[in-house]
Amino acid sequence: MMGSAKMPLKKTGRLRLKPILKKSISDDIVEQIITLISSGELAPGQRLPSERELCMRFGAGRSSLREGLRCLSIMGILTARVGDGTSVAVDGSKFLDTVLQWRMSMEQHNIEDLMQVRIALEGLSSAAAATNGDDTDFKALESLISRMENAVEDPRRFATLDSEFHLSLARASKNKLLFDLISLIRGQLERGVARVLRSPDAIPLSVMEHRDIIALILARKPQKARAAMDSHLNAAVLRYRKSIQPKGKEE
Repeated sequence: MMGSAKMPLKKTGRLRLKPILKKSISDDIVEQIITLISSGELAPGQRLPSERELCMRFGAGRSSLREGLRCLSIMGILTARVGDGTSVAVDGSKFLDTVLQWRMSMEQHNIEDLMQVRIALEGLSSAAAATNGDDTDFKALESLISRMENAVEDPRRFATLDSEFHLSLARASKNKLLFDLISLIRGQLERGVARVLRSPDAIPLSVMEHRDIIALILARKPQKARAAMDSHLNAAVLRYRKSIQPKGKEE
């Protein structure tokens, strides 16, 4: 037995487990366990019943059960430790990252669609940062703006600082889910952002727009900060459209 402290365990006798009827037994096991976690019947840190009991309750063989549990462990939903059994993960962020990254990698997303989603998320982020951000957050954002101003002649460096700025702002929102979603979208947009920043005057204009956003966040004006972020990112969409137009066809 491991000597580490354990979280109090909830009783498992009333878990609503059903015999497996589907063709893919391990898939049904995964689905049922996720449903139990979503409903709160299985709580973060709670240990699952033994393999023997789970096999009896599911009406499934040990190999199918282990396949399902292994899948959930890879996704970060469950945590398996030798001598300590299998329990629900305390931190579900790995699960979210895994699912969303898989979804993003398997599907071709239009850059403008991603930009529109980014506008919605970062507008919320800016408003939340103005409400929930603290002095440490604000100092970090102001420092990033100064570094961006010193990197206007270096597009690659500027792009890195720009990404760091938006992620720091999302972190200042104090909304972990919002931060995770913005991080994921930003990662998918790296090439598009780099293309936008190569447009004439894009970097100086971006610095000015970021300055406006920060001023409103520091003034604790969430709705105006959101509007400023919307304006900045909508301008980025227009710059992107212009950057992909064939030469000679710009309006």
